[in-house]
Amino acid sequence: MTDLHFLTVAQASIQIKARKLSPVELTKAFIARIKQLDTTLYSHLLLLEEQAMADAARAESEIAGGGWKGPLHGIPIGLKDIYNTAGVRTTGHSALFKDHIPTDDAFTVHLLRNAGAVITGKLATWEFAIGGSSFDLPWPPARNPWDASLDPSGSSSGSGAAVAAGLCMGAMGSDTGGSIRGPAAWCGIAGHKPTYGLLSRRGILPLSFSLDHAGPMCWTSEDCALMMQVLACHDPADPGSAAVTPVDYAAGMGKSLAGLRVGVVRHFFERDLRTDPETIAALESSLRALRDLGAAVGDVTLSPFATYADCGSLIARAEAYAIHQQWLRSAPELYGAFGRHRLMAGAFISAVDYINAQRERARLVAEFLDVMQTVDVVVFPTARCPARPIGEDSMASGFQPFFNRAFNVIGAPALSVCNGFTSKGLPLALQIGGRPFEDALVLQVGDALERALGTRTRRPTAA
Repeated sequence: MTDLHFLTVAQASIQIKARKLSPVELTKAFIARIKQLDTTLYSHLLLLEEQAMADAARAESEIAGGGWKGPLHGIPIGLKDIYNTAGVRTTGHSALFKDHIPTDDAFTVHLLRNAGAVITGKLATWEFAIGGSSFDLPWPPARNPWDASLDPSGSSSGSGAAVAAGLCMGAMGSDTGGSIRGPAAWCGIAGHKPTYGLLSRRGILPLSFSLDHAGPMCWTSEDCALMMQVLACHDPADPGSAAVTPVDYAAGMGKSLAGLRVGVVRHFFERDLRTDPETIAALESSLRALRDLGAAVGDVTLSPFATYADCGSLIARAEAYAIHQQWLRSAPELYGAFGRHRLMAGAFISAVDYINAQRERARLVAEFLDVMQTVDVVVFPTARCPARPIGEDSMASGFQPFFNRAFNVIGAPALSVCNGFTSKGLPLALQIGGRPFEDALVLQVGDALERALGTRTRRPTAA
């Protein structure tokens, strides 16, 4: 864990600030590692070697001149390939957009560049953040670094794989129905879906106007907090962007959880969806750790998980079809089978169904806010099982691996952290949710659990 590519953002930034670590040498190490491992992991669609080395040299010069900008200065960061990059192709992992070259950076990419981050590459995704791990696209799907025969999950598949394997220190993902937290769970990293509106989505290829979230994916919750310091910025040009008072997301790192009230949504994993015994055992270990840290733990009840899943699916499919209908009609052959089928499903959702789903969503939000008057955070597993074989079609099988959809429907913050491993060495994950705009508390709880459980010293064998 002493290799450069296994440093955390927090560790590397301290050394960079003190001029004990060169951003140029750090970036060279990551580029060499990408070339070494990505011939089997396929996490990158495009390695930006020349640009990254120029950015690293600029960062090193700025820091040498006393111009250190903050914890992301000189840090290698990857971008899910739905984030627009000026003059650099942004494909959505689709043949439809294989020649798409934006003229401007996404707003979040602009913020990262201003903070001195070094953008190392464009990362694999499910096609347009919905298509699944498909083999009929111009580039192969990303692989899980813990076992290349397994799915890294998605849609932020390349982001999860790259961070876990030490190919970048942090990555940007997106989350419409769990697409940050799913790969975080199956790849054994930390992934944060911020409160809706806290991060701008301008310049990110859209999927669902009212459910899309941008967010960071890192090895630790602390690193996610450091990225949030830069990314949480009001964007007047994004109609969904919230103008809120700036928060110090890293202030709670390493702090006590004494007095914290934790609600366990037990019915999700004991009644609503049958869950793997090792996943439940890891959750119970996490609850014991929370009690040892001074938290009060009890059960809470929400609507059945299927209510969230159905509500979110109706909204997402309808909104996704509204975005893609022109291309589905004019060039359906340029989509992969998974993406085409999932997007076409929205054509069969009526306005009545969509409106009623939004009305049900309002009820679920109100219910959640009532429950959150009695607790400070809620917890339950991120996934009901460890990683499954790559390329499975969940729509055809009907198997729902994740408990993620609830927080997209509600819009509240949710963080997935690694909370243990199976007997075969695959990562398991816990999900921590909080009140809207209390992202800092959610990240504090994730950080405390990672330190207590000691899961951050174990990397995948492929790495």
